Amino acid sequence: MSNKHMGSRFDDFLEEEGILEETTAVALKRVIAWQIAEEMKVQNLTKTTLAKRMHTSRAALNRLLDEEDASLTLTTLASAAAALGKTVSLHLAPADGGKSAAPRSRATAKAVSATRAAAPVPPAAKRSTAARRST
Repeated sequence: MSNKHMGSRFDDFLEEEGILEETTAVALKRVIAWQIAEEMKVQNLTKTTLAKRMHTSRAALNRLLDEEDASLTLTTLASAAAALGKTVSLHLAPADGGKSAAPRSRATAKAVSATRAAAPVPPAAKRSTAARRST
């Protein structure tokens, strides 16, 4: 009995299962939520205080910090970053992991590596997009 996934990349497996984009979105959201929560700890900020700084409700902040809710607007993210005295930095990376792309700067390569290393593992049980939206 052979395993068709033996030796394949995990991304290839997720692609075959049709959940690569959803899993990637959840992983990115988990990293963002974790980074915001960690900065709140460093600055000793409560959710209420950060929500006031962001000029939003605590419920909106709770959605931002919810690791399972992959929806996120750039406006909300920028608002949270500004309220924490931070900025947001985004870039598009090659889908093939950079194998065919022009060389990156060391700083960019380190940032990408750090983001990948800090990314929490997605949950084993997949929740459908519709189920997440209905909660």
